[in-house]
Amino acid sequence: MAVISFARGVPAPECLPIEELADCARGALLDGGAPVLLYGPGGGYGPLREWIAQRHGVEPARVVITSGSLQGFVFLSEQLVTPGARVFVEAPTYDRPIKILRRLGAEIVPVPVDEDGLLPDELPEGDAAFLYTIPTFQNPTGRTLSVERRRRLVELARERNLLVLEDDPYGLVRYEGEPLPSLFELAGGEGIAYASSFSKTVAPGVRVGYFVLPLELAQQVEALATSTYISPPYLTQATVHEFLRRGNFEPNLERVNGLLKARRDAMLEGLERHMPDGATWSRPQGGYFIWLDLPEDAPPLADAERAGVTFVPGTDFFADGSGGRSLRLAFSYVSPDEIADGVARLASAIPAPASL
Repeated sequence: MAVISFARGVPAPECLPIEELADCARGALLDGGAPVLLYGPGGGYGPLREWIAQRHGVEPARVVITSGSLQGFVFLSEQLVTPGARVFVEAPTYDRPIKILRRLGAEIVPVPVDEDGLLPDELPEGDAAFLYTIPTFQNPTGRTLSVERRRRLVELARERNLLVLEDDPYGLVRYEGEPLPSLFELAGGEGIAYASSFSKTVAPGVRVGYFVLPLELAQQVEALATSTYISPPYLTQATVHEFLRRGNFEPNLERVNGLLKARRDAMLEGLERHMPDGATWSRPQGGYFIWLDLPEDAPPLADAERAGVTFVPGTDFFADGSGGRSLRLAFSYVSPDEIADGVARLASAIPAPASL
């Protein structure tokens, strides 16, 4: 029996615009010439920086392109975090930043969330190096911060002079509902560090993420990038820019969102059909993930892998290791039919409560 994986948040192969990217890579080389294959400024490929800057209404010097947004998180954290420094994070949050912050010796301070995202008025007292948040289709829960809370968070951050890092890789991967303004937009581009990526909207293998930062911080991060790898991979960045320049981005995004919506719907339908009473789960309007909470009276989950399905346990997403009855389910990679089968397998691995 082949294992069905709900573990990794990666796009299905049919989401990848292989032929278009191949042609764009050739076009980027022929049009860009030697500069695309040489060393260059650490902040990234100039035309792509300009495109991103125009999209966000800032000067290009505030944009730093990185090899995926997680690398940018490393650079930013190395610039801001000293051992013992506090960093506020959502509880739960993306597991990779937890590992990075631990390595840097940060004190990771959780901020509670509910169905409408982070609770701004529950921000801990005192200073912090920054607050890390994924307000739209959050990893791991798929939840979205409400407009009211976005405004409140921006207000509090301004009052407390707290830098907020808004990680937004999934914001355009929307299947229904109206887009919400980003924290960056609500703040007028001030006091918010904005991060995004082309991993979810073009392809993860191009490794093109970016940050929009206050100018001084952007210069510091660019200098750190230059000292780390001399020059960015200009060919992949130029390929992404060619993809954008040709007008491929929006049609591709519409196609990808249609493919992923079918997968999300299949998972929601499977959960409704198979999960036991007392189980609850998020119902995201976009993104890659659904957060499943098992019934409180259910025994610990049996060996799901033996039943032929994998996932990421909730404990990975809490700095204190809590979340033992929660699971992150990624629906982005496997087919709708595999999702239906996988959810049924998962349900079969949930033990029944012990009888009294």
